[in-house]
Amino acid sequence: MNNVLKNFSETIKQDFEGEKQALLVLLVLLSIPFPYIVNSIAIAVLGLYTLIRLKTAQIRFQSYLLFPILLYVLMALSFWWSIDRSLTLPALSKELSLLLIPLFFWLFGGISQEKKATVLKYYSHCILIFALFYLSKATLRYFLTGNSDVFFYHELVTKDVNAIHVSVYMAVSFFWFLAKSTKKTFDYVAMAILLLMVLLLSSVNIIIAFFGLIIIYFLAFAKVSKQMRMKNLIVMTVLLLSLGFIGKIKDHLHREYETIMTNSTVNDVISKEKNSTFFNVSIKQAWTKDKFNENDFFPGTAFRVYQFRLFLEMLDEDAIFWKGYGLNASYPKIEAKGLIYNVFQGNASLEGYQKKNFHNQYIQNFAELGVFGFLLLIIIITLTLKKAIQSKDFTHFAFAFLMISLFLTESFLWRQRGVVYFTILYCLFNSGIPFQGPKTEQKL
Repeated sequence: MNNVLKNFSETIKQDFEGEKQALLVLLVLLSIPFPYIVNSIAIAVLGLYTLIRLKTAQIRFQSYLLFPILLYVLMALSFWWSIDRSLTLPALSKELSLLLIPLFFWLFGGISQEKKATVLKYYSHCILIFALFYLSKATLRYFLTGNSDVFFYHELVTKDVNAIHVSVYMAVSFFWFLAKSTKKTFDYVAMAILLLMVLLLSSVNIIIAFFGLIIIYFLAFAKVSKQMRMKNLIVMTVLLLSLGFIGKIKDHLHREYETIMTNSTVNDVISKEKNSTFFNVSIKQAWTKDKFNENDFFPGTAFRVYQFRLFLEMLDEDAIFWKGYGLNASYPKIEAKGLIYNVFQGNASLEGYQKKNFHNQYIQNFAELGVFGFLLLIIIITLTLKKAIQSKDFTHFAFAFLMISLFLTESFLWRQRGVVYFTILYCLFNSGIPFQGPKTEQKL
């Protein structure tokens, strides 16, 4: 056992030789699913290392790193015009990664392409271990309780860690394995496990983006013949369509379909649980209905339409176009609208709809930071997508594509784990030594 640990330690030392900051970046990434204090300590250690080697570091201006910093500066400035400073001030500490992590990368000069690949290799393998842990824990819970729900959504990973966030971690790691130019049996097994996790976590947005990325990979990135590309495309299309027949995913898709086609369908699952009749709010009702009631349930798409409706009303009623309400200060406005529309106000065990954020990062930025906050976010995601395309690095492209898609349905950056994950991968992919020529697939 001691020899195994010694050999592993030597391997780590050799792999990160000359760029210890790469190892610390890896530790920050791996600490994200753990309690917040663990992640905060990992970031603090990275900051301490940056300061220690400041005298010998080759500091170079990197424009990609400037925009997350500017976004944080705008957040800090919004404190002065915030409609609720008691909400803005604590949020500034939660968003501090947007300022600190780009500064760290700036000061230690980024990470070389070789070490970036090493970080992603170790990260993807470690996420695989996380996947095995979650599946093992769910299996044990199933044998103890007999409840199959333990294999799905928040039950699989806990609501605090968040199923949607974890599905992103799993997806990015999957695409690292997929993009390897030479794959062994282990790599295919790893991909199967990560694919299973993405499906079990049941985020329809991520699942659609996930299979869309697989199709893009085989059409534009993979070094295979045209015949093989078409074969892979057909297989992926059939697999994607077959998802509509899988348990929880089938139920979710059916409910979303009903909200598009029919008003006030009965939600059988919640009605059975609560011994009362609950109705699904349709997309049309979410957009037009004047009053809701306590038994109206908003499926995912309908709820986001309702939140977009609130944003447009706020934009029309309040002077938020240029400056917004202030960081995190839109909550009182959302709550007031919830009271007007009489949405479910919550109870001892469930949070009311009026307590939830916009569930859309683009709208969240606009409502709280104004048009400049919105434009900074667009610049950030456009730049990382542009560089991913230029470098032909598929893992980077997958990250950018997933973030663009995720921001449509989640206020990802308004969660500590989300902002750390996005910022450190954004910096990892975009800073440091430029790519020396095109690179289609990883060779690790």
